[in-house]
Amino acid sequence: MIADTLTSPKWLAFAGLLTAVLGLAGCRSEPPLANTAASARAVVEGVLDAIARRDRTALDGAAITESEFRDHVWPSLPAARPERNLPLSYVWGDLHQKSVASLSQVLAMHGGQRYELVDLRFAGQPTAYDGFVVHRGAVLSVRSAGGQPEEIRVCGSLIEKAGRWKVFSYVIDD
Repeated sequence: MIADTLTSPKWLAFAGLLTAVLGLAGCRSEPPLANTAASARAVVEGVLDAIARRDRTALDGAAITESEFRDHVWPSLPAARPERNLPLSYVWGDLHQKSVASLSQVLAMHGGQRYELVDLRFAGQPTAYDGFVVHRGAVLSVRSAGGQPEEIRVCGSLIEKAGRWKVFSYVIDD
């Protein structure tokens, strides 16, 4: 009788559905990073456009958010190891505060100026973490509205995750 019940079409359908639901529940699914671009070049072109428009909201939106840092970055950082005893709130707060201050300096220096991106390179070595790469020391070769070539630094690092790019921080380390 029990064997007949366990092989009935209704029971098998229920067991299959239950297996699928439990399988999905066991998968850690994180939302993708928002406001990303297909290339580093596309990210910095967007940043340059927002700087020309003095659009602080767009610039803030181009950078990684606290929830993205918490969900995508923090678990892979050495600072997150329990023996380091560093709280996420401290690490994020420090990074965010420095990024906001640096962005204010960038806007004071470059806001309202229109630049054409000629080339992008990274002065620092990329650092690979579990699931993403941080590219440091973004250096932009640009042409100003007057046609003059220059090298400028308007963001410090970009994050690359799953083939998508975003500003990691506006902190410019010299």
